[in-house]
Amino acid sequence: MKSFLLKVSLLLFFLLKITNGDVLFSSLPRSLFVVVSTTEGQVLKAGEDNITVTFGLNQTVTNQSDESYKKVKVKLCYAPVSQMDRKWRKTNDNLKKDKTCQFTMYNKPYERNVEGFKWDIEKDVPTATYFVRSYVYNDADEEIAYGQTTNDKKSDNLFMIEGISGRSMSIDIASICFSAFALLSLVGFFFIEKRQSKVKS
Repeated sequence: MKSFLLKVSLLLFFLLKITNGDVLFSSLPRSLFVVVSTTEGQVLKAGEDNITVTFGLNQTVTNQSDESYKKVKVKLCYAPVSQMDRKWRKTNDNLKKDKTCQFTMYNKPYERNVEGFKWDIEKDVPTATYFVRSYVYNDADEEIAYGQTTNDKKSDNLFMIEGISGRSMSIDIASICFSAFALLSLVGFFFIEKRQSKVKS
């Protein structure tokens, strides 16, 4: 009896989640393929490099229909190694609370096969290890399927992006010039002061 009540409670909890509009990542079928131009371990630079992404319906998955697919979003996602001790990047099975994929690379109506698109890595992308994931949405704007470039453990086909540190060569050169000017000015004022004191004496 207790086990029956527990099962009923879990079922009601799950149904409540669905009625609240929460979508669990674990409930989504992996019905899309996603391919990127990056290679395993490649290091790209934010604000300079770009990524070419191709995605579409995974033909190896049988008995699937894409009639309910209305929109596609392709996102740049943090790999587990770059999520450790960072709550603001934490993975959550509830997609409303999930913070794995924070950068949208593509957001358009669904097409069965997309030839590919090029995404320029934005300047605000931080240094981290990444993979790419796509979601398809229904009329209610809810995720109903996904695809990604890595395996389920998110341990292969990963690449790295090197973020902008806030310093550039021009800033470094300017700071050196200002420092040299300040030093020369100080030395110059010292000699002028010394010379004026000699003249007075």
